[in-house]
Amino acid sequence: MTRLGRDASRHIVRIPGSSGGQLVLSWASSTDTGHRRSANEDSVLADSPIFAVADGMGGHAAGDLASAAVVNRLSEAREGEFAELGRLIEALEAATADIDRVADDNALGVGTTVTGAALVMLNEVASFAVFNIGDSRVYRFYGGELSQITVDHSVVQELVDSGIIHPDDAEFHPDSNVITRAVGFNASPHPDYWMLAAVPGMRLLLCSDGLTKEVGRERLRLHLAAGMSPEDTVAALMDAALAAGGRDNVSLIIVDVLEAPGADPQDTAPLR
Repeated sequence: MTRLGRDASRHIVRIPGSSGGQLVLSWASSTDTGHRRSANEDSVLADSPIFAVADGMGGHAAGDLASAAVVNRLSEAREGEFAELGRLIEALEAATADIDRVADDNALGVGTTVTGAALVMLNEVASFAVFNIGDSRVYRFYGGELSQITVDHSVVQELVDSGIIHPDDAEFHPDSNVITRAVGFNASPHPDYWMLAAVPGMRLLLCSDGLTKEVGRERLRLHLAAGMSPEDTVAALMDAALAAGGRDNVSLIIVDVLEAPGADPQDTAPLR
């Protein structure tokens, strides 16, 4: 387990360009081994402008090293108040090379999921570039509504998309842990991206599947709607996941947008 960054109750980002103004963020993170696993293979980066959760695969030390490689490389890509998409993909490519070296003596291969949100400027609007490889997730809570931004790269998601199984049955399917895309396993990283305008009152939840397999969507929404600080909300969600069984490692980050210049809250789109 690698945890980079520290919680922040009020982080001010100056907006460049003619519009000026400032963005104010607050965030908190947590990771736990859970009740069933002997080691924590998750890693977390919570340090503006990049926030990320990685869920390692490969067994004990190998999975930990894979997830750590990703968050360490992403941390190195932090330059200034805003991230660059080009630097993100370079970081993931460098992490892939790091993981390949770890995997030399592992017959099953080594890899990790990664999901994250990077603060960027898009058309003079402060935005989050959400990125994802695997089945860790990013959610947005805004106006009382919870939306899953990322789409899982998993066998079960493909079954849902094709109409073979109902979304409500996905978490309990026997192939629920089988993913179709990862960082590592001798493959080039291929993230999906979405852009979210940063608007006041918006909360982002980044998490490994150790949270979502224990805490249902409505309960996630209720916790995010309770109005508690990111630190208290993270603690409450972690307690809920562990009380529900804690069958896997659990990692999560909450990022709140406290202040932001005017932007359209519906300005959300995938990047291809």
